[in-house]
Amino acid sequence: MEQREHLGSRLGFILLSAGCAIGVGNVWKFPWMAGQYGGGAFVLIYLIFLFILGLPVMVMEFSLGRASQCSPVRLYQKLEKPGQKWHLHGYAALVANFLLMMFYTSVTGWILYYFVSFLRGNMTGITNEASQKLFGEMLSSPAIMVGFMAIAVVMGFLILSFGLQKGVERVTKYMMLALLLLMVVLAVNSFTLEGAKEGLSFYLKPDISKINGRVIVGAMNQAFFTLSLGIGSMAIFGSYIGKERSLTGESINILVLDTFVAIVAGLIIFPACFTFDVEPGSGPSLLFVTMAKVFNNMSGGRWWGSLFFMFMFFAAMSTLIAVFENILACVREITGWKRVKACLICGIAILILSLPCALGYNVLSGFVPFGTGSTVLDLEDFIVSNCFLPVGALCYLFFCVSKKGWGFDNFIKEANEGKGLKFPTWIKPYVTYVLPLIITAVFLIGILSFPFSDDFTLLEWLMCRKI
Repeated sequence: MEQREHLGSRLGFILLSAGCAIGVGNVWKFPWMAGQYGGGAFVLIYLIFLFILGLPVMVMEFSLGRASQCSPVRLYQKLEKPGQKWHLHGYAALVANFLLMMFYTSVTGWILYYFVSFLRGNMTGITNEASQKLFGEMLSSPAIMVGFMAIAVVMGFLILSFGLQKGVERVTKYMMLALLLLMVVLAVNSFTLEGAKEGLSFYLKPDISKINGRVIVGAMNQAFFTLSLGIGSMAIFGSYIGKERSLTGESINILVLDTFVAIVAGLIIFPACFTFDVEPGSGPSLLFVTMAKVFNNMSGGRWWGSLFFMFMFFAAMSTLIAVFENILACVREITGWKRVKACLICGIAILILSLPCALGYNVLSGFVPFGTGSTVLDLEDFIVSNCFLPVGALCYLFFCVSKKGWGFDNFIKEANEGKGLKFPTWIKPYVTYVLPLIITAVFLIGILSFPFSDDFTLLEWLMCRKI
């Protein structure tokens, strides 16, 4: 096995790790959830959960990666005691990364298709009904779905084939800086719209009366899932850095960047919604169908739309590249393959495994795992988001705080090595007893409230059986 690669700079580590966290969940899911759950009230609760839930688990993942200098599939074997079975989660994490990419590649393809459509002027002047029809035509076309998905996969592994520093770090640096710049430009433009004041008030001014159990649960789930914690996404980048900086401060930097992108996405979208009379709570279609209508009502909408979907594409690709690197590192440690060979084989594997999702809206549309309207994507997303992420986070958490795992003392020593903000030792009771309960609640709520059929959630089904 060749000598382990390392990132070339602290900025590269921060931007690459932030790029993994920043993705479709920030710029697509966060705005429409904020719209549906009361605007500012949802944002406030989301920010609280982001730091009390996401930050500790992120520090733990980074610590495990840096201490082991291994990928998620091997880190437990380096740190666990002889005879223990923690390493089984490492293989589960690799499976979860593959599953995540099996549908994330298709969503990235959608964004790329919309970017190309705006750039070519295909969206100019179309009505709202035509915009909805275009979205449906895209989903129903196997050629479009598979073609744009394949472009995203090939681009990702081509970048990875140039190496960690020359490929992944260099491209992600420029991509993330361009993403942040594009977002600021688009936000400034939104501030000039007629409905900016009303939109910003809805989005940023918390209405405490709107805070209820539904808002709290929604914000808690979004805060947890936006960081993709639990499948080693952060552990792998922890293994690529030195011990010059403590990991709590670095994690906060990444959280701030992740939150900045999510918040600014709302600053772009909500002033436009209130200016052009678009329902902010219109749900998942807010990004594709609704924003197409918004840009068609704006002066120079073709170019603003192109910029918007370019920044969306950069956000999606930053996650794609980061997770591809995680898969690549795991496979290379198992097989001993060189980077280029691993890129070729893993790229082909991801292409094949992504086909069911890409074809799930057309050729395989008859497969409805959760009732009418559900698709392969819904099944894959459920398995990753509702099962692998929370259960995986619990595994990392228990390994870091349990005497039967790595132990809290070893975790603290690794997390606090180097300059910068330290992880407080007084927080041990919280991460040992309270945090596991919160993550377990996220897991149970995600399972019990999920609509497994047209008529019932699992909780409703269980209640009916009891009756």
